[in-house]
Amino acid sequence: MNLNKLILKNQALRRGIIAIIAALLVWEILAHWRLWFGYSLPGIGLMPPPSAVLHLWGKVLLDGSYWLSWYASYSRVLLGFCLAMLLGIPFGLMLAVNRHLHALFFPIFEILRPIPPLAWVPASLIFWPTQEMSIVFVIFLGAFYAIVINVLGGARSIDIRYLRAAQSMGAGQWSLFWRVVLPATLPSIFTGAAVGMGITWEVVVAAEMIAVGGRVYGGGLGFFVWNSFVGGSTEQAIIGMLSIGIAGYLASSLIRYIGYRLMPWHTAA
Repeated sequence: MNLNKLILKNQALRRGIIAIIAALLVWEILAHWRLWFGYSLPGIGLMPPPSAVLHLWGKVLLDGSYWLSWYASYSRVLLGFCLAMLLGIPFGLMLAVNRHLHALFFPIFEILRPIPPLAWVPASLIFWPTQEMSIVFVIFLGAFYAIVINVLGGARSIDIRYLRAAQSMGAGQWSLFWRVVLPATLPSIFTGAAVGMGITWEVVVAAEMIAVGGRVYGGGLGFFVWNSFVGGSTEQAIIGMLSIGIAGYLASSLIRYIGYRLMPWHTAA
């Protein structure tokens, strides 16, 4: 099936393309408002038009440092997010199935959870030996809390009748966990993963702006945006912002796709 047939048959994709085109047209009109009507609207008077941004983007795509920024940010996000999944899912399930561990660890978790991940940046720069480890740690925190709270909520919302029915048929603790608790918690796990992935991109951008400093080629998309802004290139800064949005969208879409494949009975969040 070619691209044209795919677009025509996929209604959601077609609506998304129309929405993007409409947003670009509105942006172009607002950016040229002063030129066309003689006065600028508050807050958008210096906004470059999308035509200028796309023209510069075509040149930036040929710059190797741009793709190195993508690679640096994606590497940090992937590492921090995977660590958050590996530790957050068992921890959330542990809190859900064991009331003694819940009473012991949940108060500490709830005290630390409201602290914004970016508030940990100065401390992580001191405690961790390298900037890379500091950034990955902050990314880990951003995803960890979202994953744990969703897993905990999903596991504790399981209908008790399912558990009793399984026990009445002779299911032991491990069988109960693998056949009832874990499958019933999968939707919440993927919801937490999608939310956590969004938070990781918010965190990595700010962490790169604060922590990376002058490492242009390893700075990531966050430093790409900051360096463009300091250099006076608003168009390039917008390119970096849009690149972050695209990167986050691709990562979240992958999570939703995996969830759909693993849970054909449930629409992935």
